[in-house]
Amino acid sequence: MSTFWEPGGRRRQQPVVAVHPTDDAPQPDGQWPTSIPAVAQVLREGIELDPGVTFLVGENGSGKSTIVEGIAIAYGLSPEGGSRQAQHSTRPTESPLSDWLRIQRGVGADRWGFFLRAETMHSFYTYLEANPSMSGPDVPFHEMSHGESFLALLDDRFTRPGFYCLDEPEAALSFGSTLSLISVLQRIVDDDGQVLCATHSPVLAALPGARILEVGEWGLRDAEWGDLELVRHWRSYLDEPGRYLRHLLG
Repeated sequence: MSTFWEPGGRRRQQPVVAVHPTDDAPQPDGQWPTSIPAVAQVLREGIELDPGVTFLVGENGSGKSTIVEGIAIAYGLSPEGGSRQAQHSTRPTESPLSDWLRIQRGVGADRWGFFLRAETMHSFYTYLEANPSMSGPDVPFHEMSHGESFLALLDDRFTRPGFYCLDEPEAALSFGSTLSLISVLQRIVDDDGQVLCATHSPVLAALPGARILEVGEWGLRDAEWGDLELVRHWRSYLDEPGRYLRHLLG
């Protein structure tokens, strides 16, 4: 747990100290999403979050996005992205995980938060256009490329301490733009904010000082960047892509 000091000597903690299962959380069984090992582990043990950046890294279907989504909604953020004030919805697809989670908030922590998920950003931009009072500066998100709109959103919304949940934000970003995102995450941490991020990007996961949880059939486990299966596969592929492509293309 990290403690910060405000002017005047007041003490405050990180926005989210830990996430606990509620008393009525179901026992993990063969039904989705409790059948996912990482989700089952969270429902048994909960999860403590570091004060800075925590990355969840794993294959498709490992549960990392389900966990980020569940924690974001339990914190009070819109399932389809945005801040605590956003109330838009197109087609509800979220799991019931958030109903089974209880957030342990830090003492005196800022309750601001933002949920960025690549797959619903188009509807979020439409929501902002339809609700000018929510949009702040006039940013023409729909007139930008996918990557440009992401970077503009980072500049427009990631500007204050709080709890930021990101679901595969690298999906829209080039290599250079991913490096820009790293600098944004570091700025959030420097300003006493907190980040929980699901990612497939070895570039993003290399952020110095970040905690990495590798997600897989074992559940959740702490890992070093260089030991990640993700990093090993990318290194091997970039070193000799033909070795992979020969098998794939026959």
